[in-house]
Amino acid sequence: MALKVSVAVICLFETILLTYLSYKGNIWEQIIRLTFILEMVNTVPFLLTTMWLPLRNLFIPVFLNCWLAKHALENMINDLHRAIQRTQSAISNQVLILISTLFCLIFTCICGIQHLERAGKNLTLFDSWYFCVVTFSTVGYGDVTPNVWPSKLLVIIMISVALVVLPIQFEQLAYLWMERQKSGGNYSRHRAQTEKHVVLCVSSLKIDLLMDFLNEFYAHPGLQDYYVIILCPTEMDPQVRRVLQIPLWSQRVIYLQGSALKDQDLIRAKLDNAEACFILSSRCEVDRTAADHQTILRAWAVKDFAPKCPIYVQILKPENKFHVKFADHVVCEEELKYAMLALNCICPATSTLITLLVHTSQGLEGQQSPEQWHRTYGKCSGNEVYNIAMRDSIIFSEYMGKSFTYTSFHSHKKYGVCLIGVCREDSKSILLNPGSQFRMSPNDTCFYINITKEENSTFKRERMVSWPCLPVHSAITSMGTVATDLQDTGCKPRSGPTLCLPPEDVKGNSRRPSISPVLEVPDTSSMHTGDLYSDQSEDETLPSEEDQSTEDYVKGYSPNLPYIGSSPTLCHLLKEKVPYCCLRLEGGCQHNNFEDAKAYSFKNKLIIVSAETAGNGLYNFIVPLRASYRLKKELNPIVLLLDNQPDTQFLEAICWFPMVFYMVGSIDNLDDLLRCGVSFAANMVVVDKESTMSAEEDYMADAKTIVNVQTLFRLFPSLSIITELTHPANMRFMQFRAKDWYSLALSKLEKKEREKGSNLAFMFRLPFAAGRVFSVGMLDTLLYQSFVKDYIISITRLLLGLDTTPGSGFLCSMQISEDDLWIQTYGRLYQKLCSTVGDIPIGIYRTESQMSGSSEREPYSQSQLSVCVEDFDDAKEQTDIELPPVTRGLHRSSTSSDPLDGKAPLLRRKSMQWVRKLSRRGTRGNQRGAQRGGQEGLGLRARRSERQELAELVNNRMKSLGLCATAYDDMSKIQSTHSHTYVLINPPPDTKLELNDIVYIIRSDPLGYVPKAGDSRESLGSSTCLGEHTKIETSF
Repeated sequence: MALKVSVAVICLFETILLTYLSYKGNIWEQIIRLTFILEMVNTVPFLLTTMWLPLRNLFIPVFLNCWLAKHALENMINDLHRAIQRTQSAISNQVLILISTLFCLIFTCICGIQHLERAGKNLTLFDSWYFCVVTFSTVGYGDVTPNVWPSKLLVIIMISVALVVLPIQFEQLAYLWMERQKSGGNYSRHRAQTEKHVVLCVSSLKIDLLMDFLNEFYAHPGLQDYYVIILCPTEMDPQVRRVLQIPLWSQRVIYLQGSALKDQDLIRAKLDNAEACFILSSRCEVDRTAADHQTILRAWAVKDFAPKCPIYVQILKPENKFHVKFADHVVCEEELKYAMLALNCICPATSTLITLLVHTSQGLEGQQSPEQWHRTYGKCSGNEVYNIAMRDSIIFSEYMGKSFTYTSFHSHKKYGVCLIGVCREDSKSILLNPGSQFRMSPNDTCFYINITKEENSTFKRERMVSWPCLPVHSAITSMGTVATDLQDTGCKPRSGPTLCLPPEDVKGNSRRPSISPVLEVPDTSSMHTGDLYSDQSEDETLPSEEDQSTEDYVKGYSPNLPYIGSSPTLCHLLKEKVPYCCLRLEGGCQHNNFEDAKAYSFKNKLIIVSAETAGNGLYNFIVPLRASYRLKKELNPIVLLLDNQPDTQFLEAICWFPMVFYMVGSIDNLDDLLRCGVSFAANMVVVDKESTMSAEEDYMADAKTIVNVQTLFRLFPSLSIITELTHPANMRFMQFRAKDWYSLALSKLEKKEREKGSNLAFMFRLPFAAGRVFSVGMLDTLLYQSFVKDYIISITRLLLGLDTTPGSGFLCSMQISEDDLWIQTYGRLYQKLCSTVGDIPIGIYRTESQMSGSSEREPYSQSQLSVCVEDFDDAKEQTDIELPPVTRGLHRSSTSSDPLDGKAPLLRRKSMQWVRKLSRRGTRGNQRGAQRGGQEGLGLRARRSERQELAELVNNRMKSLGLCATAYDDMSKIQSTHSHTYVLINPPPDTKLELNDIVYIIRSDPLGYVPKAGDSRESLGSSTCLGEHTKIETSF
């Protein structure tokens, strides 16, 4: 008893002291506190028992001290968090309060019932505990019940208190939990130290961006155990929330709401332990410069917080790139976009080629389709760029000390691997096709294109050889009777630019014409270093009258770069810059009085670019088209059709380039289009406008661009239109026809591929396959792949001509003509190019007919039920748009047949059967077919009448503007077959070459080693896509 009194006295004095110290002018505020009242109830009665002996029998509810203990525990936890500077403890603290409150309620009820029932059944402490648990759980068995009214009153009071206190506690806990779910909580330090994770910083997260990142990032087997931490300042989008609840992503993707500019949020993401940090810009913002500024600040904050963390940055504007130069990898959207659109004009479907190369795929797309071109196209789309050290390679190690072209040709011949580049051990510069004079070293890093990386492949050499391979111990060996041919044949220059044809006696022989072998060791005796500013391909012959106008051109670097960080590129420049007034196409000045494109009498067709403003990125459209390795006489005039007047800085940057003009106008104004020369343009490039990139409804940002392009397509059916869209999903609306059953069948194929989880489900859309539409969002994977392939950005920039490295080649193309078909296969073409000019082919751009022009006159059969005759005229328009400029008018319909032959081509039959199957159009009776055929004939005449009205409209506008309508009449008269075009990346060596195939090649640097002037030369034809008639030495 003395001990109890002593403890009570100590507690009482402590309470009085704390009350005095916390006094703030209102004594009642201190007295009516619950803790003070409990202290008085539990301590004062002990003092009274010392004054009067009978009071020792007084019952004192000491068990109420549990509430005081709860209050003291809360204060202790708060002081502990304050001492250790822990701020992320709201939920844990609330959980502790809830548990302690529930414990105090039950403990108070147990002790109170046990004490009050002494006047009744005299319950034990366990029986009281059992009663309280059964009562609070609302079960109420009734086997133990209170008998006296004070016990019953206590139960009523405790239940009432529980109904008030516990919901409040649960509500606070639920609120904190919901807020944590919105903010994402924390990524634990233990997981950050034991598991690998990357951080994705974005200003706003859309479902398309998220899925592109996740699909590409986790496409690599080595990244399956990585966690992705998303750090975004906005609340999670409902679509994103649904996706992250899928078990595939919920276990390895964590969303944190926070800002990269706050160290607390970076601590939550454990950025200092991250393997990498991806910082992406929001391209759908109206103010793209402001979006870049936010990205720059995020990059600075990340670098300041975690200096050792690798940073991958996406920038929109090229002028902002130098601010994040410290980042490990930087992708500038406008640089890549404009360079790719420029190459699309001279090297067809470059956008498709690059897009397929930078997407991870296993080449399984379209393999279930009955269409042969779907299976071939899908299989070749699985090719990607890989690297391996030569000393560690099974494929390339046997070619140590051999020439680069020899290594590339034989590795492709034996294994189907296309060697495209190399990097020396003591250099960081990647060289694409360094040429036949380059000798391979064991320490070199080889870059190659293949379906899968060498480490994941099992090679059986005796099975991989598809045709006899050349022995490596001899530079001149027999492929047929090549050694004899080398002595007996001579190659004379031909009038046309073609691959050198064999003599007639060889052509008449039963065996295939022979091709000279690729040399193991370069013949350096016939090589010398080229002059940086000379033009060997054009200086060998005297300039003709056609070239007199190009005498004012010089090779050099642009004296006025538009922004800091622009890569200097050797280009064709004017000796004297053009006055600003002469840059305006339609505005006459004191130097000339030309008012439209026709008045300039350009020898080559125009390239027209429709853009909203003349940004610095547009400079990267001009540079690839004026690169020094392109022929002067084949430079296309460039017309910039701008909505707004360009500023002086931009005009100063372009005034040194030959044949570059601008015109203020709009793509939706027919007069502006006619004045800028659309009627005799080779290509029309429509750039997505910044002001329309954001819309209230998703995917509506491209609405204006799509409608404008569709109008162009209807008015100028033979014009080659290259369009940039914001959203890749809108590609299905390009050149849209509601009754084009072939396109509708491809739509169903796309849906099937998307259901299978393909990253390239859109690849079978005809405009994309033909390179007529492009979305810059497709290049986001370039940054994601650089996490695994740190070389992929450098190779892409070299292919696009954005970067130039001494000794590195460039991307170009050549066309296969009738005179070149003697080569027969892609493998033999590979050998021909490697053994002569040292070019490396990497793919084919192929055009195939769907139906011949004679099909219009054929009877309406069941095999053609899936294609409407009334759409045939429209189909002809669509084909002409999809054909590249170099093939338009030259394409032979090799699959067409005369209706009298009665022999339908196999390709057309399979295409029509496949379309009919997917479009689910049932067969109809002959009577109904004849009736429908008559109705479609009327529809055909109606459509032709509509086209005549459009042609008349354009002609009238041209006459009113004082323009000559001859060019438009010639354009409208161009006829073409219904065909589709697609890209084959690194096809097998036995792939048959077809007429008008365009072969993508990586040509060696012309400024490196060139043959001496005394050597016999011959033009390698059909390379006019890049304006490069390269002189080569050919022998047999």
